Amino acid sequence: MDGHDAEDPKQNTADMTAFVQNLLQQMQSRFQQMSESIVTKIDDMGSRITELEQSINDLRAEMGVEGSPSPATPSKPKPDEVNKEEGSG
Repeated sequence: MDGHDAEDPKQNTADMTAFVQNLLQQMQSRFQQMSESIVTKIDDMGSRITELEQSINDLRAEMGVEGSPSPATPSKPKPDEVNKEEGSG
């Protein structure tokens, strides 16, 4: 065995270390890109939801239903309220 063979395991270790470090850096970079993309999409969704809520509120205001608690709740009066209104007229 010559001196070159003695250096080979050290070189392999150095190469493997460099390879792993490079791989970890690539993974970190990709993870960062994905994280930024997710955050951007969440921000976009938040903006769209805000716009949708504003549109719903605008429509409700046009229809004269400004006092309703939420768009999901029906705006029909309860049967006992209808009877009171009919009886008072």
